[in-house]
Amino acid sequence: MFKIIEKKQLNDVTFSMTIHAPLVAQNIMPGQFVMVMTDENSERIPLTISDFDKEKGSVTIVFQAIGASTIKLSHKNKDEEIAHFAGPLGAATELEGVKNACVIGGGVGCAIALPQAKWLKNNGASVDLVAGFRNKDIVILEDEMIENSTNCIICTDDGSYGVKGFVTNVLKENIESGKEYDCVIAIGPIPMMRAVSELTKEYGIKTIVSLNPIMIDGTGMCGGCRVKVGGQVKFACVDGPDFDGHQVDFAELMIRNNMYKKQESEAKEHICRMYGGIENV
Repeated sequence: MFKIIEKKQLNDVTFSMTIHAPLVAQNIMPGQFVMVMTDENSERIPLTISDFDKEKGSVTIVFQAIGASTIKLSHKNKDEEIAHFAGPLGAATELEGVKNACVIGGGVGCAIALPQAKWLKNNGASVDLVAGFRNKDIVILEDEMIENSTNCIICTDDGSYGVKGFVTNVLKENIESGKEYDCVIAIGPIPMMRAVSELTKEYGIKTIVSLNPIMIDGTGMCGGCRVKVGGQVKFACVDGPDFDGHQVDFAELMIRNNMYKKQESEAKEHICRMYGGIENV
């Protein structure tokens, strides 16, 4: 069992939990993830690693309580325990040699972008961090993003906070103003990552995206998280989750990610007559 050291609610549906998991914390690198089971009867779900402390043996995850399993996890509180916390999984982001980076996060994707930005800044790189949200009410982790970047720009679609517009607007302005990025890292909704990749391809800038396909076991055995990259089938849980954004088939990824929307909705609304609600999903 893994104890919850700290729990924070970042906005209406987004939560941060810090878990005591020394063995996991000791081996984490930016870009990796964990598989979590709230209790012995829960499904396995992949979750973002937002931060970790090797000395304290803690790992911080950020998630949105929008499906049955994440809602169930969000009901857990400080000093309670979760059943399983497996990781670190996936391949670490290749950041060696990057000197001038633009790290882009969209929504909860900002939580995944933080470890990359932190590692780059701590290793001497200049880091522009551009974070996009729909509006001011859902902005998360602003202080942490400012602390772990050289320059931090917040964008909102409606202009209620920061710069009005999309992250691609800021990225394009930065490039055309003379910023010479040797790497762009984009993490967030698929349409955002695709738009960033299409833009950077025009300028020939290396672009890394972190993909979030449907994932079941997290070890490459089930094949559920397959994605097409450069015309070849890859598994996000072992080959990724990072891939070359200029090679990803985003259209196929969107189709696959929407395959089980109906079932996900039914699971969220289902009330189990035997156990009583989503708490036991």
